[in-house]
Amino acid sequence: MSRRSVPTPPEIPGLSFIRLLGSGGFSDVYLYRQELPRREVAVKVLNADELSESGREAFVAEANVMAQLSAHPYIVTIYTADVAPDGRPYIVMEYVAGPTLAQRYRRGGLGVAETLRTGVRLSSAVATAHAAGILHRDIKPANVLSTDYGWPALTDFGISSAFGEERERGADAVGMSIPWSPAEVFDDSSAPDVRSDVFSLAATMYTVLAARTPFERLGGPNGSVDLISRIERGMVEPIGRDDIPLTLVAVLSRGLARRPEDRFAGAVEFARALQRIELELDHAPTPIDVPQALLDRVPAADDRVGADAAPTRVRSPHEVRPDEAPDADGAPVTQRTRGPERTVFRASPPRVGDESGAAGPDGDDGATTRRARGGGSAAGRGANTTAASPGAAGVRPESHPVRRVVLTSAAVVVVIIGCAVALIWGAVAPPALPEVEARQAPTVVVVVPDAQSGDVTPSEDGTEVRFSWRNPDPRSGDKYLVRRTDDGGGLAEPRLLDETSLTLTDVNPEGELCLQIQINRSGRLSAEPLTMCL
Repeated sequence: MSRRSVPTPPEIPGLSFIRLLGSGGFSDVYLYRQELPRREVAVKVLNADELSESGREAFVAEANVMAQLSAHPYIVTIYTADVAPDGRPYIVMEYVAGPTLAQRYRRGGLGVAETLRTGVRLSSAVATAHAAGILHRDIKPANVLSTDYGWPALTDFGISSAFGEERERGADAVGMSIPWSPAEVFDDSSAPDVRSDVFSLAATMYTVLAARTPFERLGGPNGSVDLISRIERGMVEPIGRDDIPLTLVAVLSRGLARRPEDRFAGAVEFARALQRIELELDHAPTPIDVPQALLDRVPAADDRVGADAAPTRVRSPHEVRPDEAPDADGAPVTQRTRGPERTVFRASPPRVGDESGAAGPDGDDGATTRRARGGGSAAGRGANTTAASPGAAGVRPESHPVRRVVLTSAAVVVVIIGCAVALIWGAVAPPALPEVEARQAPTVVVVVPDAQSGDVTPSEDGTEVRFSWRNPDPRSGDKYLVRRTDDGGGLAEPRLLDETSLTLTDVNPEGELCLQIQINRSGRLSAEPLTMCL
């Protein structure tokens, strides 16, 4: 089928056409220059073939969805929407000039740290959509742009829907991107939900790591029918990288689970699992930015992810709150991060008449003390208004010996009194609060039991070996992360299994064969891997 020709861009008041950015099945995106305020904008125009009533309704729905969500930092901002003089509807959006994640992963997979950051940020955007009652339903690398600051920006809500709307629209009315779609979208008897978007999030993270889609087989047939068959059977291919932590493999495997009930319950839970991996790698956890509406819906911590994750950061686009307020001493205090009060030792202000004292800010009360230019005294404010010595002009008169003795004795008395006061205060003052670091090293709490050894049974000719193990405290949803640890190939990449046994074929009877097994419970792994060898 030949590609359709791109129509002439519409004349839009206040905008000047620059060039075509891209074309899709339902619309074209152009780059325009807005005159006031002056900036470049992306304009999405519904193509002429879709000017039916249903096409217009879908386009208007996308504009309304993006308008609801565009305050989020990781969702492309919409500026306005209207109908051009030639009758074509259009949406004026933020122009994000960076490459898409699809363009980036085709040049090679992303690093683990960047993938984790991107995953948490995208999860924040998706959770925001879910809080508004909206499923994206087309999360994939091509729909994630990169801003000039390196942040992801989720776009293309063209096939998004309100919860429960899919059944009314029908399967034929909804497009899909097969490599990143969960099994339920191919089943007419089941409807997608928030866990379907979680699947697509995990598939996107897998893709940018592996530089290919999760169900794409190297050297094998990868047509639509082949991919759908593997998706429906949950046959995720190994990532093929040695630098991927096993915990990340486990989190992605759970996100890509065939059954929705085996996945993370929502995008925030998925983000917290990624945060936990950041902490395990000794990286600062990426904040989860969610709207105010999620504050009461999602617990602040998830025991399946761990208590070390960074707190969820709540954003309210309709309320402007000053992040910093001046404290009594003039120092800015961030209310969200301010901890318990502590005693703070400050440097003494420059003394009047001290040659080393420079003019400038002074003391806790914000007063400014100046040195006198002439022979007079310098005056400060508040506690600093004590009279200056005659030497304030810079010439110090000779002190009388008796006066020096008196002054020295007075100084000793002051020191003794000060020490006594300090001792008395220490006796009656409340104990000092413990000092808390901004971020402590993650504490590993073992909540998942270790797998216990079972049987290793080879076949008569030695070419097949069956391994079995035991779960001492089986729970619903438990899975088993298994990988081969010898150099014989086969399961060099970890696999996530539902059963407590595995049969390996094409085994070399003369070689060594070892498996390593860990229990995976809600995305967390047992602390000590079980190693079984033939």
